[in-house]
Amino acid sequence: MSAISELKFLTPIFNNPNSQTQQTQYCYYYHHHHPQTLKFQNENLRSKTQNFRCSNLALKPQQLRPCLAAEVVDFPPSSSNDDSEQNPEKIISSSAAAAAAVAAEERKDRRRVVRIAWEKLVRWSRSLRSKSRPDVLQRTQKVVVLGGGSFGTAMAAHVAGRKAEMEVNMLVRDPQVCESINENHFNCKYFPNHKLPENLIATTDAKSALQGADFCLHAVPVQFTASFLESIVDYVDPGLPFISLSKGPSFASELMNKLPTAMVVASRDKKLVNQVQQLLASERLRINTSSDVTGVEIAGALKNVLAIAAGIVVGMELGNNSMAALVAQGCSEIRWLAKKMGANSATLTGLSGTGDIMLTCFVNLSRNRTVGVRLGSGEKLEDILSSMNQVAEGVTTAGAVISLAQKYNVKMPVLTAVARIIDNELTPQAAVLELMSLPQVEEV
Repeated sequence: MSAISELKFLTPIFNNPNSQTQQTQYCYYYHHHHPQTLKFQNENLRSKTQNFRCSNLALKPQQLRPCLAAEVVDFPPSSSNDDSEQNPEKIISSSAAAAAAVAAEERKDRRRVVRIAWEKLVRWSRSLRSKSRPDVLQRTQKVVVLGGGSFGTAMAAHVAGRKAEMEVNMLVRDPQVCESINENHFNCKYFPNHKLPENLIATTDAKSALQGADFCLHAVPVQFTASFLESIVDYVDPGLPFISLSKGPSFASELMNKLPTAMVVASRDKKLVNQVQQLLASERLRINTSSDVTGVEIAGALKNVLAIAAGIVVGMELGNNSMAALVAQGCSEIRWLAKKMGANSATLTGLSGTGDIMLTCFVNLSRNRTVGVRLGSGEKLEDILSSMNQVAEGVTTAGAVISLAQKYNVKMPVLTAVARIIDNELTPQAAVLELMSLPQVEEV
């Protein structure tokens, strides 16, 4: 039992707010092997501020409630056979019991506060859910997904699972994948062990896939988007809503395994973004909405380049300090460019910004991070890409990012270094030396 605890719980005993005069009271205090007596002196509460004075005890006045004055003396005040003087252990035991009682009461109060906060949250959630109208899902008859890759397949399976009566078409290029989905209900290339819903149909015919669709999910890699859309433009209804699956922090494999996931949908059309939210949101998929299209797009693109840099740090075995410094610098560079382009800074701390950066930079499932790891280990980019059956978008995005940085006059040393490494004009080792030799500046 420390001196602080002893005095804290003796305080109420001698705190008499009706006291008009000074009184001296004593209490025997046993500390280790050195018995001492504490002399408590009640101050005139009306005439002066209450203080706590204590010699030989490491206490600060603000640590205790001001109620009395005390000093340590080396002798008992009298030779009386007071039980407290004869049994110091009894005082200690009483104080310990009082401390335990107070601690238990504090825990009870904390639990009560937490319980009330949770109950308010649940009531708020249920109230909003009761007001929501699932009419979008009810009236949607057909959804088309462009692309038969891992994420396109995962989203197609998710949407098909939302409503068995809804037709979900996947427009794919590979006839083998198309046959595998239609005949066996598996994507033999990307998800050979995940059975797909019966109402998910694959086709290589753009016209039949798009005809009569209520929504279109675009899951074609960015570098192929322009040419792909040109090939199907004649079959697209001008009023068909297109949803680009730039998504947020999510891996296709975890979505297929029905693990809790969150994404962000951005549009300047508030009605449309709410419709998409109703279409996609489920008990295992949260859909946040945003009107900051620029912020979501820039964060989603640049994080792929930063993930390559993070992978290089791993491949070179530069350690955790280097990783923290690099990702922090990369986040700043993304923020600088995004703000110059008109993005909302709050977007960059959300799912498409911080969330996606955490996922792609620190998790082994990230394709871009894997490219970086192999580059940092000394492999050539050509060999890395030829051995992958999925696209690492950061490889093709890096050059475009630096063009934007030049256009908006933003210095981006980390992301520029990645672009130079990808162009085979700078080695990872030389890049590290150059980055560490940059001028020492104020953090912004």
